[in-house]
Amino acid sequence: MEAVCTNCGYKHAAEEIQGINVAENPELKARVRDGSLFVWECPCCGQRNLLRFQTLYHDPSRKLMIWLLPDGSRPPEAVAEAIKALHGYTLRRVCDPGALVEKVNIFEAGLDDAVMELCKYVTAMEMAQKNPEAADAQFRFVRIEGADNDIVLAFPMNGGMQAVNIGFNVYEDARAIMARNPGAAPSDGFATVDREWVNCFFR
Repeated sequence: MEAVCTNCGYKHAAEEIQGINVAENPELKARVRDGSLFVWECPCCGQRNLLRFQTLYHDPSRKLMIWLLPDGSRPPEAVAEAIKALHGYTLRRVCDPGALVEKVNIFEAGLDDAVMELCKYVTAMEMAQKNPEAADAQFRFVRIEGADNDIVLAFPMNGGMQAVNIGFNVYEDARAIMARNPGAAPSDGFATVDREWVNCFFR
């Protein structure tokens, strides 16, 4: 694919990987998790640019597929229907590389992305009591750390990235809420599980 530098306009031939099978190419998992697969540095001005391309992330060991479909594009219907028939797979759809990175990191941590979305929603509402701007902040899961498995979330605010640690008990409470509301479970097929999804059920 041809990529154009957002700073100087230099055109660059960039690698577009349409299928990421981490069992066959385990080195790609690390590049997805740190986001480097979707970044290229302009050789003229040094600007780091984001690549946007369609790709299907597949981790057979976790029975996980995440389809990155930027700009509202749709997966080939025949392919999507065939994949839906796979037994026991978790199927997700995301629209930007950052969301793919987050999903992979959530599942690598052994967590449920739907529960995590509710966690982020609860955290935003609690923070908004002190800072109303936090209600609209786009939180992203970063990692679990420490002996108590604290969850680290990042979010943009005041022109930079901020981080907040929440106790694992928040995740456990959110998991209990999801268990009591089975109708809120993600739909079959390549479901989109994000802030809009959680707002449909827990406003």
